[in-house]
Amino acid sequence: MAPWPEVEKPETNNYIGDSSKQNQNMAGKEGENHKGNVASLGNKGEIQPAFSTVALIDETRPEEDPWALPELQDTGVKWSELDRKGKIIRVLYGIGKFIMLLGLLYMFVCSLDILSSAFQLVGGKAAGDIFKDDSVLSNPVAGLVIGVLVTVMVQSSSTSSSIIVSMVSSTLLTVRAAIPIIMGANIGTSVTNTIVALMQAGDRNEFRRAFAGATIHDFFNWLAVFALLPIEVISGYLYHLTNVIVESFQLESGEDAPELLKVITDPFTKLIIELDKSVINAIATNDESAKNKSLVKIWCVTETNVTLQNVTAPSPDNCTSPDFCWTEGNVTWTLDNVTETKYISKCQHLFVNSDLPDLAIGLILLALSLLVLCSCLIAIVKLLNSVLKGQVASVIKKTINTDFPFPFTWLAGYLAMLAGAGMTFVVQSSSVFTSAITPLVGIGVISIERSYPLTLGANIGTTTTAILAALASPGSTLKYSLQIALCHFFFNISGIILFYPIPYTRLPIRMSKTLGNITAQYRWFAIFYLLLCFFLLPLFVFGLSLAGWAVLLGVCLPLFALFIAVVVINVMQKRRPHSLPEKLQNWDFLPTWMHSLEPWDNIIMSSLAFCGKHCCGFCKCCKVNAEQEGAKDNQLKSMEVYENTMAMADEERGGRRAPAVACVDKTGTNNTAL
Repeated sequence: MAPWPEVEKPETNNYIGDSSKQNQNMAGKEGENHKGNVASLGNKGEIQPAFSTVALIDETRPEEDPWALPELQDTGVKWSELDRKGKIIRVLYGIGKFIMLLGLLYMFVCSLDILSSAFQLVGGKAAGDIFKDDSVLSNPVAGLVIGVLVTVMVQSSSTSSSIIVSMVSSTLLTVRAAIPIIMGANIGTSVTNTIVALMQAGDRNEFRRAFAGATIHDFFNWLAVFALLPIEVISGYLYHLTNVIVESFQLESGEDAPELLKVITDPFTKLIIELDKSVINAIATNDESAKNKSLVKIWCVTETNVTLQNVTAPSPDNCTSPDFCWTEGNVTWTLDNVTETKYISKCQHLFVNSDLPDLAIGLILLALSLLVLCSCLIAIVKLLNSVLKGQVASVIKKTINTDFPFPFTWLAGYLAMLAGAGMTFVVQSSSVFTSAITPLVGIGVISIERSYPLTLGANIGTTTTAILAALASPGSTLKYSLQIALCHFFFNISGIILFYPIPYTRLPIRMSKTLGNITAQYRWFAIFYLLLCFFLLPLFVFGLSLAGWAVLLGVCLPLFALFIAVVVINVMQKRRPHSLPEKLQNWDFLPTWMHSLEPWDNIIMSSLAFCGKHCCGFCKCCKVNAEQEGAKDNQLKSMEVYENTMAMADEERGGRRAPAVACVDKTGTNNTAL
C-alpha cells in the first residue's frame, strides 16, 4: 500500500481530515475484521495510509482454471424447508422435467436421422460417383480423403461402409484398397458432434468445454490415421489379420442385426422421409440406369415374382441351355427366369407425391433438421442446467468423473470405455452417442478427461454393430462385409493402444484443450476448423490425387514437412527456448497475421459489423452480446478501481477519477505460426 505524501498546508489537512473522519467511522465499525489491513486513525491533521488502486490491480491473483468443472449451486428452497404441498409440487415438476427431457432427446435423435437423410439427398449421388474412379481409389491417400468426404456427405459411416461392401463384392474394389476408405469414414463420422458443439457458442466457457469434448474425437481419428495408414500401406497388417480370422471360421448368413433405436425412431422419421439407399450402391457399382432414379422411396410394399418364361435370344449360342432352345423362322427362343415386381402400396412420408427434385427436398430437410436440432439442443442444455444442481449434480459428477483409489486408478477409464461401447451398441450410432454427451461436457457434468474414454468406447461400439450387421449379410457378400467390419474394429483397437494406455500419449486431450481455448476467444475459428478439416483439406488432397502420385507427393510432402517443423519449434519454444537460435525463440520476425489470429479477428469482426448494419436481427443480437460482455468488463474494472475510499469520496463529489496507472491487456493473441 502506497502512503499519501505529507502536506504542510493546513487547508489541505482540512480536506484530508474530513476523509479521515469517514475512514475512522468505517474502521470503528469494521475494525475487528480488518486488523492489519487498516491502521487506526489518529488526530484530525494526521495523514493516514490509503488503499492504493495500483497495488490492487498489480496484486497477483490466482487464475481460475477454465477447465475446472463448475459448481452448479441449487438456489431454490431446500427440501427440508418445504411443506407437504411444496414437496408434492417439486416431485411433479421433477417428473415433468424428466418426461420433457426424454421427449427432447427423442426429437434430437430423430433430427440427426433426418439430417443424415438430407445430406444423402443433397450429395448421395455425388458420393456414388466419387467411388466410380478405380484409378483414384487405388491410391491410399486418395481413398482416405474419399472416405472422409463421402461420410460427411451422407452423414453416416454405415452407409459409406455398405457402399464399400457392395463394390468389394462386385470385384470393383479389393479389400486392401478399401481399408484406407474405412479409415476416412472413421474420421468423417465425427463431424456430427462437432456441428452439435457449435450450438453452445452462446456461453464462452461452455463453448470451450463443449468444442473440446467434440473435437477430441476428431483428433484421435486423425492421429490414428497418421500413425496407422503408413504401417498398413507398408505391411498390410490389418488385411492379413482379418483375412486369417475370416478364413478360420465357417461363416453362414445369419439373421438381421437387432436395431434397438430404429424401432423407436423409425415410426416418426418414416413419416417425414424414406430413402432408397440401393440407388447410391448402384451408382457406385457403375449401374448407369440408377443415375436417373430418385433417392426418395415411393413404394414401400412391393412383391417380386420370378417365373420361367419363353424369351427371345440373339442366337442359339445365347440360350440358357441347348435343351431349352428352339427356332421359329428367324427367331430363336429359350427359357429364362423373368423377374416381375408388383407395386402394392405407397409410402406414407410427406414427399411421396412431391414433384420436387432430390436436391430441393434435401435442402428443405437440411434446414428443418438443423432448426429442430438446434432448438432441441438449447432446450436440453437449459433443462439439464435446471435439473443438475446441488446434490444431484455432485452425485452425478462423482459417479462419472471420480477415479478408483490407488492402485486401481487406471481402471476407471477402461470402465468408461466399456460404458461408451455399450451405450453406442444400444443406440447403434457413435454420432448419436457422442452428440448426446457433448452438451453434458459443455455444462460441466462430464470432464474432458472422462469424455475421452467414453468417445473411444463409442468407436468400439459402432464397429461391433457393424460386425453384427455383416454377419447378417447375404452369402455372396458375407466374407467381404465381415472382413471390412473387422478391419474397422482392429483399426480402432490399434489407435486406442497407441493413444490411451500411457497418460503421456493421450495427445487428443491436450490438442482439444488447446483448440477449445482458441475457439473460446475467437468463436469464428470453430467454423473455420470445421470447413478446413472436413471439406477444404480433403477436397484439396483429392484434387491433387487426380493429377497423379507425382503431383500429390510434390505438393503434400513439403507442406507436411513445414507443418511438422512448425509443431516442433512451437514445442521447443515452450519447453526449451534456449536450445533454439535467438531468432526462432519467438515468431515476432514474421508478419503479425502469420503468427496471431488477432488481425484476422479484427477483419472478420469489422466485416460482421458492416453486415450487421444491413441485417437488423443480427445487429441486435451482436449488440446484446457486446453489451453483456461490456457490462461484465465494467463490473470487473469497478471492483478493481473503487476499493480506494478516497477515490470513492472523489466520485461522490463529482470529482475527476484518477487515471489508472497499470493497465491490464485483455486482448489475447495466439502466438502460433501459420
